[in-house]
Amino acid sequence: MNSVTQFDCLIDDLIEKNAAFACWFQPSSDSPQLIAGAEDDIIFPESIQQLSRVRGFVFAPFKMSDNVPAIVLQPAIHLKGYSQIRALDPDLLTSVPMHRETKAPCLSTEFHDYLVCVNHAIEQINAAKFSKVIVSRRICKERTNESLGSLFLGLHDINPGVFVFVVNLPRAGLWMGATPELLFRSDGRHAQTVSLAATQPRRPDGQYCWFTKEIEEQAFVSRYTVDVLHRFGFSSYQTKGPQDLETATVAHLKTSFFFSGDHIEDRLGEFVEQLFPTPAVCGLPKAEADQFIHTFEPHDRRYYTGFLGPWRLEQSGTDVYVNLRSMEVEDAQYVLYTGGGITARSNPEQEWEETTQKSRTLLNAIETLQEQE
Repeated sequence: MNSVTQFDCLIDDLIEKNAAFACWFQPSSDSPQLIAGAEDDIIFPESIQQLSRVRGFVFAPFKMSDNVPAIVLQPAIHLKGYSQIRALDPDLLTSVPMHRETKAPCLSTEFHDYLVCVNHAIEQINAAKFSKVIVSRRICKERTNESLGSLFLGLHDINPGVFVFVVNLPRAGLWMGATPELLFRSDGRHAQTVSLAATQPRRPDGQYCWFTKEIEEQAFVSRYTVDVLHRFGFSSYQTKGPQDLETATVAHLKTSFFFSGDHIEDRLGEFVEQLFPTPAVCGLPKAEADQFIHTFEPHDRRYYTGFLGPWRLEQSGTDVYVNLRSMEVEDAQYVLYTGGGITARSNPEQEWEETTQKSRTLLNAIETLQEQE
């Protein structure tokens, strides 16, 4: 049995055992990391601020509630690289009760229903209720007998430049994804956040032309980020961008912000709580956009558009990402989530097409594996 197959099988064994674990690849890294633990290693912070006092792997929802809490898996076991992870004996881990509510089977969002929601958002924007809102939809894809460990590795092979993850945790369940959007990074001395928005299909020649709607959409996020930095007393910071960021199937506009990590080292939870959710996943103003999402999106996003990643882990510090290009893995199907930023210049049919393009990140990996079965 080769090393890759051994790794596939280990991930499958952990899922089959219902162990609490998170496994991920940092962007542009071929060395996976894994955290695993028992039920006693899992904590549920009551607020994002409380993250300032913990360390581990954080998995936070778009909106916290009793049924959808923020979760931190503390590093009882923290392994780096294929060789360390393959040496893990799954029998050392105990099964963890998932405590999931019984849900009705998921249905994909219909084209008509999505356009109705987008049109209503545009009407609200034109009525000056808010300036931008993200409208998401679900796509349900049947599971067959494919190895989820192989799917995880396949997702990384197709998307080596982004944060690729598989997470199995109580109250959340099993999630997998490949997100390009850094929310916050800090090694204690240096910190970074990213303003990421606007989408178009990836071009083979790498030459992109961004239109007014897309430039405005990304600028909303950048202005919001600057406001948060000023709120925390950052009068000096560096920026890079806007520049193109390519993923496997689409490209985005990205601006990076670099600032001192020392200033907020004891207030990381507070800083991230102010930063999140950004206009890239919620809208602007935040409260009004959030109310629209709560009222008019027909599904609960749960952990989609939340954030996840290693938090205060040894030398790697904090490196958390927005939970995009992600899906919840159920017994008989994959539930994919995809969304787009709606502004006054949005075209509903084009927004549907944009969300379809984004979904190909996951669907390509699933379909490639299923064709091999």
